[in-house]
Amino acid sequence: MIDLMDGHVVHARFGERQLYQPIQSSLCASSEPLVVVEALLELYPFEKLYIADLNAIQGRGNHREMISLVRQRYPELKLWLDAGVGEANDLRSWLDITLDMVIGSESLDSLADFETIKKCCTAQNYVLSLDFTAQGFQGPDALLHQSQCWPQRLIAMTLSRVGSNSGPDEQILRRLINRAHGQAIYAAGGVHDLSDIQDLQQMGVAGALVASALHAGRLTGGDIAAICGPN
Repeated sequence: MIDLMDGHVVHARFGERQLYQPIQSSLCASSEPLVVVEALLELYPFEKLYIADLNAIQGRGNHREMISLVRQRYPELKLWLDAGVGEANDLRSWLDITLDMVIGSESLDSLADFETIKKCCTAQNYVLSLDFTAQGFQGPDALLHQSQCWPQRLIAMTLSRVGSNSGPDEQILRRLINRAHGQAIYAAGGVHDLSDIQDLQQMGVAGALVASALHAGRLTGGDIAAICGPN
């Protein structure tokens, strides 16, 4: 997982984006996106990379050129991109880059907007992120409660725990698992170490979006291999 802001990979903390700073990582000495991606893939040959384009999410341009370079450098890597898509027209900027678009609930004004976006996608090339802060769910309430409209892949994004190392929000995860109809649910926010990953696995969570634990060295390539295999 990487968060892009103003040309750098930044350290996301608690969803307070105005305070994010270029990342300081034990894996590399740079916050330049291609360097960080290379370091992550040297740690472990991940099959997927989640990218949050925070400029796009905040309506301040985007990192389209940089993301295109990542796509060219790593053609086999599956990219999940949250670029603040709130309506179908927002998809146009990304049509020529092979990736899976993450539709974040915080960017949606209504369930109707989500349904319109769905019609422009296939089930294989988009993911729904249900976004939560300390104030609660961010997005149309109908989207949270009408699980029949959820796609097959779902991210439970607890923004208030991102970068906190406080552990995943198990209450939110269990609530979504109980509402789901067989969807694969991915946890995002708060993962501290291997123990958290193992707990999520036992809950039935399909995977986790992790950044801080990797850059701090609390989650190693060996730890990931113990869960996912050597790949």
